Amino acid sequence: MTILSTSTLLVLLTVALSTSALQRLSLKIDGPTSVDNIENFTVTTTITNTGDETLKVLRDPLSPMSKLPADTFAISTDRGAKPLFNGIKVKYLPQLAAEAGAFTVLAPAQAIKIHHDLAEAYSFARSGEGIYNIGARNAFYVLQGDGSIQVLHANVDRRHAAKLSGTLEKVHSSRIKSRATFPNCSASQQTAVKLAITAATNYATSSFLTSSAEVAATARYTTWFGNYTATRHDKVLSHFTAIHKNDFSTFVFNCKCSYPGAYAYVYPSIFGEIYLCDAFWKAPVTGRDSQGGTIIHEASHFTNNGGTQDHTYGQSGCKQLAKDSPDSAVENADSHEYYTENT
Repeated sequence: MTILSTSTLLVLLTVALSTSALQRLSLKIDGPTSVDNIENFTVTTTITNTGDETLKVLRDPLSPMSKLPADTFAISTDRGAKPLFNGIKVKYLPQLAAEAGAFTVLAPAQAIKIHHDLAEAYSFARSGEGIYNIGARNAFYVLQGDGSIQVLHANVDRRHAAKLSGTLEKVHSSRIKSRATFPNCSASQQTAVKLAITAATNYATSSFLTSSAEVAATARYTTWFGNYTATRHDKVLSHFTAIHKNDFSTFVFNCKCSYPGAYAYVYPSIFGEIYLCDAFWKAPVTGRDSQGGTIIHEASHFTNNGGTQDHTYGQSGCKQLAKDSPDSAVENADSHEYYTENT
């Protein structure tokens, strides 16, 4: 009989525990193989828990867990033609979403199907008719037992392909910029937004002046944008130059949004209109993830201001992005906001 030492037993137990609690997801995309009108162009994503641990998966606007018309899908033809994204870009904080309970619980082997209307987020007028290959973002935020949030990449079981013809672009009559300055806002919300406008104006000025004076790497720059090069710095400066020219007092602030974990969103091509969401009203006027900073974040998304992306969210994610991919960091909206807030 072989007698195992206490230390060996502990090692075996640790290995057993680590291998018995696997977190895994799979993702597949289904839909019609032939579509004769953009308004019929829908796909269904199926997210399945293929591990052996119950998961709390956040409904991140960019992930297939959300129905919001965000840039969730990678769509192209074999010749490389891609549709124009005309949906929304959102400031979102996973930790706030988790605190609000904005997640879906998936037990082992359990699946959820989400239907997506591609006409709400993409126009195919420029890319034309053809067979489109459709993939989806496979990164999911998962709430852990200790309250932390980890990114879990799903195994992609199946992508989708569909032939599109006929009408290639949906007319969005509801996206016409409002003539009112504060549609759907209460009196108290209007007062709060006016204070945020003042803060954002000050932020825009200070960021422009600070960025203009940078001729080499600074701690502030490298923290949020990574390794300094003249080309990357010029891109950041071009964004802050454009934002500095904005008169936020002429913007439209629409208070009709109630998506947990979201601060605000915009349609990048509709310059000067910002939709304010739940988290905005709980944020401080200035400081980290502030109301003033949120306006800078959203303003950076406008095509007129450079059209930044949402590669990652939150301070820790942005700091890591600056280290791993400076080229992405200089295009990331939250990175611009945190540089601006300087906290």
